[in-house]
Amino acid sequence: MDRKPLTLHRLRELYATGEKLTMLTCYDAVFAQVLDAAGVEILLVGDSLGMVLQGHDSPLPTTLEEMAYHTRCVARGNRSAWIVADMPFGSYYETVEQGVRSAAALMQAGAHMIKLEGGGWTVPLVRALVERGIPVCGHLGLTPQSVHALGGWRVQGRSDEAAATLKRHAQELAQAGAAMIVLELVPAALAREITAELPIPTIGIGAGAGCSGQVLVLHDMLDITPGKKARFVRNFMEGAPGIDAAVRSYVSEVKAGRFPDDRLHSR
Repeated sequence: MDRKPLTLHRLRELYATGEKLTMLTCYDAVFAQVLDAAGVEILLVGDSLGMVLQGHDSPLPTTLEEMAYHTRCVARGNRSAWIVADMPFGSYYETVEQGVRSAAALMQAGAHMIKLEGGGWTVPLVRALVERGIPVCGHLGLTPQSVHALGGWRVQGRSDEAAATLKRHAQELAQAGAAMIVLELVPAALAREITAELPIPTIGIGAGAGCSGQVLVLHDMLDITPGKKARFVRNFMEGAPGIDAAVRSYVSEVKAGRFPDDRLHSR
């Protein structure tokens, strides 16, 4: 697939036309080539690498240095996709200045955008990054870096109060200049409401079909991850002759609105 490099302007154009955006996690150069060639628009260098590649039970042990290393690997293999790198646990918790330094390190490693978790307290950092020309993706709902405070890997925003907080945080992030927001493990109806109210795209994972796009952990959708999969995961290797075909099927199914199916993959 020969395409021009994806830019933030181009992603905004796709969003404006209603075309679904596709994102997958990616941690190395080879998979960056495969995903890019298959038409995935956004490669997420996720701190999930701490679990997927390193064997931890959460992303908390992942360091900024490790995130920068894997971002460099992905950047070398990528040709045209938009690269988003996660700000790992503790790399932006102390001060806005610390957050700016951490984001700069990931941008220097090859990221086009950084992603950070949480709303409310993150707004000043989002504003500072955007003012300095660093595109930002927010992350609300189930925020894995806060998994212990949230009581585990649980759906967020079920109560009226929690839903109102998520809506407020999403609006605040957008107003601060965030260009995109990941919604993880949020009830499908709530995610649809948030998406309709925002002027920026939402990328869902376990948040239903009403988001502007979708993301999955690569190893989950290729059915490589051992153990029981989350409800929102679909095995795209089933019936596919190879990895390239599985990724292309993912892109096609998201674009056509056939994945996720709210009856199967949402709450």
